[in-house]
Amino acid sequence: MTKGVWTREPGSGDNGPAPGDEIEALAKRHLLQPWESLEHLGQSARTVLDRAENIYLYDSEGNKLIDAPAGMWCVQVGYGCREIAEAMANQAMQLAYNSPWYTTSGPAAELAARIADKTPGDLNHIFFTTGGSTAVDSALRFVQFYNNYLGRPEKKLILSRQSAYHGSTYLSASCSGKERDKVFLDFAGNLVHHLSSPLVYRRPDGMTEAQFCDFLIAEMESTILEKGADKIAAFIAEPILASGGVVVPPEGYHKRTLELCRKHEILYIADEVVTAFGRLGHWFASEEVFGITPDIITFAKGITSGYVPLGGMAVSQKVMAEVSGSDAKGAVYSNGYTYSGHPVSCAAAMANMDVIEKEGILEHVRDITPYFQDKLAELDALALVGDVRGAGLVGCVDCVADRKAKNPLKLDSEVGGRIDAHCQEKGLIVRPVYNMCVMSPPLVIRERQIDTMVGILRAGIEDTMVDLEREGLWHAPRD
Repeated sequence: MTKGVWTREPGSGDNGPAPGDEIEALAKRHLLQPWESLEHLGQSARTVLDRAENIYLYDSEGNKLIDAPAGMWCVQVGYGCREIAEAMANQAMQLAYNSPWYTTSGPAAELAARIADKTPGDLNHIFFTTGGSTAVDSALRFVQFYNNYLGRPEKKLILSRQSAYHGSTYLSASCSGKERDKVFLDFAGNLVHHLSSPLVYRRPDGMTEAQFCDFLIAEMESTILEKGADKIAAFIAEPILASGGVVVPPEGYHKRTLELCRKHEILYIADEVVTAFGRLGHWFASEEVFGITPDIITFAKGITSGYVPLGGMAVSQKVMAEVSGSDAKGAVYSNGYTYSGHPVSCAAAMANMDVIEKEGILEHVRDITPYFQDKLAELDALALVGDVRGAGLVGCVDCVADRKAKNPLKLDSEVGGRIDAHCQEKGLIVRPVYNMCVMSPPLVIRERQIDTMVGILRAGIEDTMVDLEREGLWHAPRD
């Protein structure tokens, strides 16, 4: 071996997995991971996982951990699903790959039809990508193509929102509104305008939720008038702003933003990468939960329960009719990926949908959601907690220095991580987002598991409160 990197030589007879300490050493030396802190590059490694089953992860030391984020909002049916694994293996043996440029496969065509049956309205045209970022990127590129085709090359501006997260490609990241994710990177600022975050908790003092909704709608309409409807191509919106802190917009917000889009001929893109495939108890949340039918829906994550990468977008028949048919002028939507409609991924997705239907998982989510949200709400009694919010099987605990002022702690970027570290010691992984802890467990979670999960999170927050007081970084309010 070169450079003294790999400690086990080929042919040594040891074909099993490397031990945890060896994996950690290799990761420190060579693995550059998403959102890596370069200040500490090579000095620390993330938790090394060895195996998983149901809602549980096991690290390299054998510790059992509840996976509260469901991987990255995606492991809907839990770990160890034999039906998905077997579907992947069988498809790999039958047809492991096909080029989507000049061939197609049964799994891709069948999955497209199956998704079209679940989407709202006439969103019947399905384009497959490699994940959520490329799904959003493809939707944005389609919007550009659409307006160029219609002779409106100036209609390109995208409306997004603060707190939004839409991906890591150049276009999708430009639409994201999490400013702390944008340090030292470049973005297409001339193509995107960010509206205010619809976070009800941080609305201006003295403003009701209904008034806050009025404010957001007025802001959007004034922006359209200021920028010019002839310049604005699309509004992209997560039904719930997930990575931005599980932001649930005020009642009526989605319908009113869609009405503005219809009024001003602006395409509405619902980014359902997180909310689709059961997270809110339905295949898609746009119509069933929020009462809207967008022009485009993007999806990923839960479509395969994270077993293999896959994403895509659904485009409405009405929109497609405007750029296709005998008058299409020879136009080609020249966007795609080597792994678009990958047969193994599509087979995994269909098996995942089979499991969701067979086991009644959507109904289970709707049944257990009130229990999950009520148990999380009990954490509001903790002095460090400013707000607990969520919908379906996704929730957020927002920690603040002062509950009245709603201000994050000075070290807010560490608070979520501190809580997560305490929770991992007790058997739980949470998703730390600065001063927030996000929970989105596998959809198969049961009440007793919710009790354990929330109990550990409570203990992790309490331990963090003790740490902060001891270090003089925060003090609980005194009666």
